Amino acid sequence: MAISILKRAGKTEEEELTFVDHLEALRWHIVRSLLAIIFFAVFIFIKMDWVFERLIMGPLQNDFVSYRLLCRFSHWLHIGDALCMPAITVKLQTTAFSAQFMGSITIAFVGGFIAAFPYIFWELWRFVKPALKPSELKSTRGSIFFVSLFFFTGAAFGYYLLGPFTFNFLSNYTIGTSQILETKPTLDDYLDNLVNIILGCGIAFELPVLSYVLTRIGLITPEFLKTYRKYAVVVILVIAAVITPSPDWSSQMLVFVPLFLLYQLSIAVSKRAFKAMEKRDAEEWD
Repeated sequence: MAISILKRAGKTEEEELTFVDHLEALRWHIVRSLLAIIFFAVFIFIKMDWVFERLIMGPLQNDFVSYRLLCRFSHWLHIGDALCMPAITVKLQTTAFSAQFMGSITIAFVGGFIAAFPYIFWELWRFVKPALKPSELKSTRGSIFFVSLFFFTGAAFGYYLLGPFTFNFLSNYTIGTSQILETKPTLDDYLDNLVNIILGCGIAFELPVLSYVLTRIGLITPEFLKTYRKYAVVVILVIAAVITPSPDWSSQMLVFVPLFLLYQLSIAVSKRAFKAMEKRDAEEWD
């Protein structure tokens, strides 16, 4: 009996040691991820003047590439200036001594996170990898590439399309015809909106990847996604309303349409993953 108790105690100690080892491994994955973010953040902070004038202030410039291309596209379609946006006349202001410095810190770390995203996901994958079976590892090939691709595609969509539409609409929106009200947004307000748009779109565009993972672990099926598509439309509309700071329907539709197309893509991805699982199960039974 004493021996069995010692065996149970030893087993418990071994399990606790294993759990501590996992925590230690996770800690180092997090530390390396933070170091990658800091590395890119320092580089961005050194180049802050160029980053701020060329990238951060881009959607507020009248010659921003999105405005020019949309206007050219409108003329190419022979619909006149339908897609040409009015000029933006807004200038940002700061209301605190530390506002510009803290704004630079925000830009540096958010930019560092975006630049280091593939490495951060790679560290996360390295932490999860030992727990996966060989058959599961085979299905994760290319996961880092696709996760990064969808994230950067969503971030670019937010920066080059949704951001310009949103800021152009809000900067030119007026109440009444009097000149009593004047829009004077702060730097913090602008950065908060820009960060929410870019990161929100980047995360939202991970929908096909999430669909693939949930299908592989058996939580959803293609039929489930098809059955609840009408409810998904409502959820996507809510997400579009959250991502877009502007209340106009055009900006929300600009988010809704690609998200709905991504949902359709998620159904196709889930269907392919489900067929692969059925094929693997059939081979195992044989």
